[in-house]
Amino acid sequence: LSMGAHLVPGMAALIDRTIGATGSALVQMALTALVLMWPGRVFLAKGIPALMRGAPDMNALVALGAGAAFLYSSVVALVPGAVPAAARGIYFEAAAVIVTLILLGRWLEARAKGRAGAAISRLLALRPTTARVERNGHVLEVPAEDIRVGDLVHVLPGGRVPVDGTVVSGTSFVDESMITGEPVPVQKSAGATVVGGTVNGNGALVIRATRVGADTTLAQIIRMVEDAQASKLPIQALVDRVTEWFVPAVMAVALVTFALWLAIGPEPRLSHALVAAVSVLLIACPCAMGLATPTSIMVGTGRAAELGILFRKGDALQALGEVDRVVFDKTGTLTLGRPELVEIVTMPGADEAEVLAAAAAIEAQSEHPIARAILTGARERGLDVPEATSFEALTGLGAVGTVGGRRVLVGADRLMRREGIATDELAEAASAASARGRTPLFVAIDGRAVAFLAVADPLKSTARTAIEALRDMGIATALVTGDNRVTAQAVADELGISEVVAEVLPAGKVEAVERLRDETRGGRLAFVGDGINDAPALAAADVGIALGTGTDVAIETADVVLVSGDPVGVVNAVHVSWATMRNIRQNLAWAFGYNILLIPVAAGALYPAFGILLSPMLAAGAMAFSSVSVVTNALRLRRLRPRIAPVTEAPAPAAGARRMPARKEVHA
Repeated sequence: LSMGAHLVPGMAALIDRTIGATGSALVQMALTALVLMWPGRVFLAKGIPALMRGAPDMNALVALGAGAAFLYSSVVALVPGAVPAAARGIYFEAAAVIVTLILLGRWLEARAKGRAGAAISRLLALRPTTARVERNGHVLEVPAEDIRVGDLVHVLPGGRVPVDGTVVSGTSFVDESMITGEPVPVQKSAGATVVGGTVNGNGALVIRATRVGADTTLAQIIRMVEDAQASKLPIQALVDRVTEWFVPAVMAVALVTFALWLAIGPEPRLSHALVAAVSVLLIACPCAMGLATPTSIMVGTGRAAELGILFRKGDALQALGEVDRVVFDKTGTLTLGRPELVEIVTMPGADEAEVLAAAAAIEAQSEHPIARAILTGARERGLDVPEATSFEALTGLGAVGTVGGRRVLVGADRLMRREGIATDELAEAASAASARGRTPLFVAIDGRAVAFLAVADPLKSTARTAIEALRDMGIATALVTGDNRVTAQAVADELGISEVVAEVLPAGKVEAVERLRDETRGGRLAFVGDGINDAPALAAADVGIALGTGTDVAIETADVVLVSGDPVGVVNAVHVSWATMRNIRQNLAWAFGYNILLIPVAAGALYPAFGILLSPMLAAGAMAFSSVSVVTNALRLRRLRPRIAPVTEAPAPAAGARRMPARKEVHA
């Protein structure tokens, strides 16, 4: 009825012949009242109380703008004599379109936020709704939430594991990529642990539930992401303080605009004053400022979760982006966390396979981690390990026994010296191995040294890549460990880490973290660890980063959890933090810049020179566009690619679990 008279030829005449100008105004008033009282009531219900409390918000600006246009137009329609003839304009369409456009913008925002929270939805979708549980000797299908700790749960081939548990019977390969990020399934048999939400392969499994409901790994991951998305960053507190004074300032500008136009504006002054004041209220509505930070946080933390990075505390997202130095623990963080046989040097004439099989036969009688490494190394090479007799463990020296009728000694050089066995020809290789942080062992058969073995905790394949990437990003690195200095320095040299603090207890790690932070000249420091002894240092650092493959204590203490346990996750976490904070700054720059530039235009600053006066409808449309632009920019984070693609390596496998042969690595 309003715009049609301007846009459709002959419509103005049709209105005059039928309902007339007064009838048209009354119909518009009734329709606009419906818009304001039905879909637009949210602005009145929230905005007016906020205004009465003296704390006006975005809803108050919209309620004032649309309400002023409606009330002024109603006076013109019902009591035209109360308004000068030159100022009898009606703006019902402006009030209706203002509410419609802003609600449309909010709907688009809500839709975008829904997509922003898609990471949570995908995680929730991993939880099966029902499970096959053994009760009283019968297998029944029950709701997943009814599973209790200790229940026997039957998982069919191709099904999802409903809860965390331990395999009681059956053998199958389980896809754990949703937890570890590693695409290669892991074989599970009796004694192996399984995680709820992972996908079973071709075999059937019976598991005993150990953690159910909110205690499962998946539930904890979901809770971490939700907490991070709901949190406020320090930068948001600044935005909130600005918004607190911004809304009253806008209302003051609108009042001044109204007064100036009423005093010195062209005729009809009242109409011009009203249009300018309402336009100021609407175009300055700080919706975009309110959306700038939380939307980016939601999308950024959701994308981080998809990359296996869980921000347990929201402020860590901002703090991590300000980190100048990253301090690493060694064992289990940069290394695999388990000793492996990494080097074999044999004397001329000695058969490597025969020597290793004999040494493994001796070490099979020991539970020492180094003994386990030699035995595992022999089995990985496909050797048949014979039985040893007359076994004797020599504390601090090694072990001795009989294999195939021959006396075999395996141990340190001290054992060889005690037995009077010369190791001169192997001494150089042993010294070189010691300098590289490896543990040297000698093998002697029937009184003659035949080989030298080196055992070490191998570096994770991506450790050097992670350190180099951090250096390229301008972030310094350091190594803090309880291990001996020779081994620690060897690892640091291999990775290119210049600062090393070794042979420290947990309290010493805290002291090292505090000292290194002081040396960063006011910058922030992150500590990366995985063990119980790392928990104090994780808590003391500005940002504690725990590997998801580590202990529960470390994970609960940390601000950020890397699900896969891959060191490059540190690089990707910093990358996500940088990208998210950059996105927030872009949003804030747009939101504030938009208001600074367009408030004068809405107030009529261009009218004297160009005759341009922004209508309230266009102001409302521009405000809605600003909010949608902020959300759209935040959604770009959904496409953020990791700086380095992770290559996950499991630490010590659980009992009954082993990696498929295709992923087996041989260290030599």
